[in-house]
Amino acid sequence: MHRLFPAQRLEQARKAAADHGLDALLISPGSDLRYLTGYHALPLERLTCLVVPVQGDPFLVVPALEKPAAEASPVGGLGIDITGFNETEDPYTLIAGRLPAGAAGFATAGPAPAASAPAGVAVDNHMWAEKLLAFQAALPGARVSLAGDVLREMRMRKSAAEIDALRRAGAAIDRVHRRMGEWLSAGRTEREVARDIADAIIQAGHATVDFVIVASGPNSASPHHEVADRVIRPGDPVVVDIGGTTEEGYCSDSTRTYAVGEPPAEFRELYNVLQRAQAAQTRAVRPGITAQELDAVGRRIIADAGYGDHFIHRTGHGIGLETHEEPYIVEGSELALAPGMAFSIEPGIYLPDRFGARIEDIAVCTEDGGERLNLTARDLAVLPAQGGGRLGEG
Repeated sequence: MHRLFPAQRLEQARKAAADHGLDALLISPGSDLRYLTGYHALPLERLTCLVVPVQGDPFLVVPALEKPAAEASPVGGLGIDITGFNETEDPYTLIAGRLPAGAAGFATAGPAPAASAPAGVAVDNHMWAEKLLAFQAALPGARVSLAGDVLREMRMRKSAAEIDALRRAGAAIDRVHRRMGEWLSAGRTEREVARDIADAIIQAGHATVDFVIVASGPNSASPHHEVADRVIRPGDPVVVDIGGTTEEGYCSDSTRTYAVGEPPAEFRELYNVLQRAQAAQTRAVRPGITAQELDAVGRRIIADAGYGDHFIHRTGHGIGLETHEEPYIVEGSELALAPGMAFSIEPGIYLPDRFGARIEDIAVCTEDGGERLNLTARDLAVLPAQGGGRLGEG
């Protein structure tokens, strides 16, 4: 775990905060806290907050009853102060009083001195509103912004250890897709299949199941379909989009489209276009290509085949400690891809009330190209209508 959450990240975060003209970062439970410390804290009504001052040492404030858990987590090996507060103490005032005095005018709960600039603090993007409001009351006059703007560059460029963790997550979800023939068959409901898949996600090496989409027949035309009691029929296309989080904290996400028995001829034509588009996008991954250029590679192929109006979402999203994070592979983003960035490539074509298809792999930008982390076959898998069989790699 120490390779995934190295101590130097706190210093990198401090420098990044200084570069943004801030005085401190305030990080509550979530992926940013885990990224900086390795601590997978429970989000509770009681405050847990990592404080990273630009001047001074970082410290963690936790409810007293959570202090043993914090000390037992990777944060306990970082050498930073872990302060527990009791039920009758106000942790917001405690933190305000510990922020170093200086140009920002911290170290009091009152307004900043008139001669100084307003205090600049950044809170993590998912901090609960009630906690943000409490900090604003404890730091009146403080200029508040989002810590995501500070940490984004750090989190987008994955370390070698993080990419290894994503490879393990990708291999785990691949093991589930290879077993799809055991569960997908005519006569079963989407919900029944989804239960089997969820069990298999845990068995394959995940700590949690994050989502299971089993979208059959006309439901496959809905990209984020919720599983229903629809009975799968012979000839149905079925989109299966699944993912989980490993014990290390890193996420998997992979989509394959199956057919239960022989699908309609038009669906095969649609799928062949989609497969060409996704393969072209996978090949196009390299340092320097922008997110919108990568999106356009597949979108042009789909549009030229007459399905342009039916590719209704972005090409992909970043992945790491969250299933969806920066970078987003979407039109309008001029972000240039760089080595270490990990993201999905998942074009889709959806014909309303008829059928749809999506193919999704996680890819990593390398020094000279890209690496695909999901290794199951991307050909249309036509399963026996009565089920059975395992699937291979491609």
